[in-house]
Amino acid sequence: MKNNKLEDSLNKLFSNSGYKMVDVSDKNITHRKALASGEIVLSAEVIKLIKDKKMPKGDPLSIAEVSGINGVKKTSELIPLCHPLPLDHISLHTEINEKKNSIVVYCLVSANSKTGVEMEALSGVTSALLAIYDLSKIVEPNLKMSNTKLLVKSGGKKGLWLNPDGIPDKIKNILKI
Repeated sequence: MKNNKLEDSLNKLFSNSGYKMVDVSDKNITHRKALASGEIVLSAEVIKLIKDKKMPKGDPLSIAEVSGINGVKKTSELIPLCHPLPLDHISLHTEINEKKNSIVVYCLVSANSKTGVEMEALSGVTSALLAIYDLSKIVEPNLKMSNTKLLVKSGGKKGLWLNPDGIPDKIKNILKI
């Protein structure tokens, strides 16, 4: 059986499958990056305790960064149809916004791969926010996670993508756009 006939037969056999991981075998490896962000609204009391390093269970910001890294690494285990990827870089950054009594989490992921790293960046943000939630709920159980979104992605055929709803000015300045 010729290779094309074999592929056609296999594709026909599996075409009725309810779920499948996208076949990326014909795609080129390119340098992929994704930046995601999210926010957790706390209380003035929690923000003060975090700043003063007096949270009962430890520093939520440090734990959030470690949790976010783990979240990125575990993405393909948590999201069934995500490809497991060899990651080249993971970085998390947290910022306290005292005006909103919130913490903003940023997660940057990169890989030389055939598929993007958007889900990994979003998973990193979500894991970091959940860690902050876990360490803060003892002081204030009324917490709200929101605004988790992809801000920027690059690589692949489409090149640079910027969130059409806008990205923070500081990110624009870093990217020089």
